[in-house]
This record gives sequence, C-alpha cells and structure tokens, in this order.
Amino acid sequence: MKLDILVFTAHPDDAELACAGTLISHIEMGRKIGIVDFTRGELGTRGTPELRAAEAAEASKVMGIHVRENLGFRDGFFTEDEHHKLEVVKMIRKYQPEIILANAIRDRHPDHGRASSLVSEASFVSGLRMVETRIDGNPQQPWRAKNVYHYIQSNFIMPDFIVDVSAAWEKKMQAIKCFKSQFYDPASKEPSTFISSPEFMKMLESRGKELGHSIGAAYGEGFTVERHLGVKDLFHLQ
Repeated sequence: MKLDILVFTAHPDDAELACAGTLISHIEMGRKIGIVDFTRGELGTRGTPELRAAEAAEASKVMGIHVRENLGFRDGFFTEDEHHKLEVVKMIRKYQPEIILANAIRDRHPDHGRASSLVSEASFVSGLRMVETRIDGNPQQPWRAKNVYHYIQSNFIMPDFIVDVSAAWEKKMQAIKCFKSQFYDPASKEPSTFISSPEFMKMLESRGKELGHSIGAAYGEGFTVERHLGVKDLFHLQ
C-alpha cells in the first residue's frame, strides 16, 4: 500500500499525543496514513507491552489509520547504527510516502531525539539506489519522501508551521484515552509517572489551544521542518 503520510514514533502513543489531530484531519481529506512504532514501550512504568499493543490498535481504529507496524526495537536502547537505519529504510521504501512525520528533534525522553535523527538519516539513505534492501526476499526500489516534518512533544519547541486541528480535537482526545493504562486514573494502583498526572492532560489541552490561538483557530498542532517551505500563492496561507 502506498501511503501519503508515514509517521514514525519511538513509542506507541507518541503519534496520538503529538499529531493525532493532523492525522485525523488528513484521513478525513481522503489521505492514506500509516504509523510505524519503533519499540513496544516495554520500559514503560505502567502497563505491559501486550497491553500497549492492544491500546495502539484501538487508537488506530479511532483515528482511521490504514496500517500500523511495530519494528520491535529495544525501548531505551535502539541506536542510529546501520541495522536500525536500514530497518527504517525498508519501511520508507515499502510504503513510499510523500510526507514523513517523525519524533521531536529534542525532548525530555532521549529516545525521541534519537528516533528523530534516525528517521532523518534513513530518509536520505532511502533515496540512494546503491543501498540495497529486501523484504521477504524481494528487492526494494529507492524512495525519498518530499518532506520530513517533526512533531512537537513534551518540551516546547517553537514550531515552523501549525496545523489547524480544531475539527479533529475531540477524536484526538478519544485516541489518546485509548492508552488508558498510561494516563490519569484515580483508581489505578500503579506508580505515578510524568504523563499519568492530571496536569499532563491539562498541558496538552493548553498547548493545543495556544498553538491554535496563534493561527486564529481553536486548536493547533505544531511541526518543525528540515528545510524551508515554499509557496506560490500567499492567499493559501492561513
């Protein structure tokens, strides 16, 4: 399946938290979108990898994601070496996306910045015809996406552009709440974490409103770019 947008994440729930509104909006425009999670989130304090996989599947249904895969990289320990880079290249060549979305360029969780860099490098390597990859024994053709954008996660980064996700915000929150083992539950007996506090959800809401307000919308999601964006018509800018 050729995709319009391919989202890479270090952990299941990264996409939901950072850019689900954008994904939902584009799916409703008729775009085909897939997610590739690097790890199973096995180092997470709450829940289990099996539970996380079930939560990710449920969230994907809410958003309408067309395909979702997990590469099984080691949570907390994957690196930017040749093996990991080529595994990402295989996914890019398999789905041939026009746009790639990747983790924040830097963040509170070190996996996020490392995943961001890994995707950026793999995106370039994927376009090199002398780099050979195979899936199920079949050779793949080179492919390079038109653009790589990085979503913003826990730490605030000044966005290069903001997507109006006002119409998709309610469904975004439904997708996030599919990961119920991770977030605030007064009845839970599991240890508290950075994202399980009620303040974390309040931060998501506030940030969405702040980014939306800056473009005259109710809610927004921000992204950074790897190269300058160009337009031909100033009237297409919101």
